[in-house]
Amino acid sequence: MVGYWRVVSLNVDLIESIDNAKQLMVEGRDVPWLLDQWATRTPDNTFLIWEPFSGDSQSWTYGEFARDVAALAGSLHARGVRLGDRILVHLDNSPEFMLSWFACAEIGAVAVSTNTHSVLRDMSYFAEHAEVTAAITSPSFAALLHEAAPDIAFLAITSTDAGEPAEVPEGIDYVAFDELVRGTEVFPGRSVDHTANLGIQFTSGTTSRPKAVLWTHANAIWGAQVNVAHMRLEQSDVTLTFLPMFHTNAQSYSMLSTLWVGGTMVLQPKFSASRFWDVSIRHQITWCSLIPFCIKALFSYEIPEGHSYRFWGSGVRIPDVENAFRLRTIGWWGMTETITHGIVGDLDHSGEAMSIGRPASEYEISIRRPDGSAVESGERGELFIRGVRGVSLFKEYYRNPDATADSFDQDGWFATGDLIRVAANGDLFFSDRQKDMLKVGAENIAASEIEAVLMETGWVSECAVVGQKHFMLDEVPVAFVIARAHAPDALEEEIIAVCRRELADFKVVRSVFVVDELPRSTLEKISKNELRRRLPMIEE
Repeated sequence: MVGYWRVVSLNVDLIESIDNAKQLMVEGRDVPWLLDQWATRTPDNTFLIWEPFSGDSQSWTYGEFARDVAALAGSLHARGVRLGDRILVHLDNSPEFMLSWFACAEIGAVAVSTNTHSVLRDMSYFAEHAEVTAAITSPSFAALLHEAAPDIAFLAITSTDAGEPAEVPEGIDYVAFDELVRGTEVFPGRSVDHTANLGIQFTSGTTSRPKAVLWTHANAIWGAQVNVAHMRLEQSDVTLTFLPMFHTNAQSYSMLSTLWVGGTMVLQPKFSASRFWDVSIRHQITWCSLIPFCIKALFSYEIPEGHSYRFWGSGVRIPDVENAFRLRTIGWWGMTETITHGIVGDLDHSGEAMSIGRPASEYEISIRRPDGSAVESGERGELFIRGVRGVSLFKEYYRNPDATADSFDQDGWFATGDLIRVAANGDLFFSDRQKDMLKVGAENIAASEIEAVLMETGWVSECAVVGQKHFMLDEVPVAFVIARAHAPDALEEEIIAVCRRELADFKVVRSVFVVDELPRSTLEKISKNELRRRLPMIEE
């Protein structure tokens, strides 16, 4: 029988039948429809619990959350926000983020959720590329947004920084977010439309500027129910969410899956190892999505006997974690463009240690050699995935049709750029990134973006950015450079200072190595593998 990692040839009629079935899964449903289901059926069930690091916790039932979303949607609409408008949502994890995201969905506007580590250079690009008409942020980012998006219709600002007391800088014209939520204007409503655009997330690729991944409401409805099926969630499940809400993991895996089953979501501003077990025990958390950095930190704390966790979504299956924490781990692979997991483990049949699982039944998977042929067991190859654009795969890269077209082959397969190894028993393992990408904690970074900043200094004639292995963050960026004659004496310090000014903090190079020449491959390309081999692992 043909292995699932092989290139599968399907007849046109069968492909159309599969596509139609996926369309029917989302037909007549969108995000406001889904929220209204639970606000009507279980208005008193708890949807959101906010656990800030300062002050008291807060909670919203489904009825209360829908009420506040409706009020915010009415206020935004009264200020001119209309169907299809792009609204910049630049917020750390907070109830305000979720209310803003759902209010945009209610109107049919597009929530452009951006990384809060971004600097002015990033934010100006995001605002211009997405053509945003308004923005919502918190006091600490007010000056940044004021400068990055000077032509927007209005800037709404929250009263705190993710629960921390804060003041808006003087001289900034803004609308108080709390007043918008208390508004009495009524949004007139719109017809359910699963094809409407929903959200934009910027994701790093091989180019120097991130691409704007556009989701539809159908994408959200698809992702919500597929997540639930993969994780076998029920209404009684409670998830702890601390990974950033501006990313797919928290938006889709945690928030949308909770919404699909009418469950409960406990939200924290960010990960805190010292608070993890207290919050988990008090709210009887049953599952969460987390990254290796979090797990390593939790090993430093005593593990309580009475926790309620059934599983952690950890990206790979980790038996040592299962034994130590008395729970199951589930491997999975996904990306912003796939909405949910294209490869996923099974909670009853976990597979080998460090595996990411097996192909999800909702997608077609192909793992190929460079010549396009299918890999055999024991080999690795590039992962391709096929689904339905705007349903099981993203709609497009917004305002970048060339990048969209280049990402798919003639048969509709999306090239992920990730290298996957196929074990003899069929389990799949993440191997590497074929594209020139770095993985820093939970963030994907294009080396070319950092290299462009280095070259713009005029101090180097050539450079190469690679990842150095790191005991907590997977890897961190470092640079090898050939200096020009007029480069400053303290070149490393000067380059790092420029990176801090022009790049988000997780993109700043940790070290700069000045070399006379860079190693070359047979095609005269810089041999980055050789540079990586020169770097010892950072142990602490």
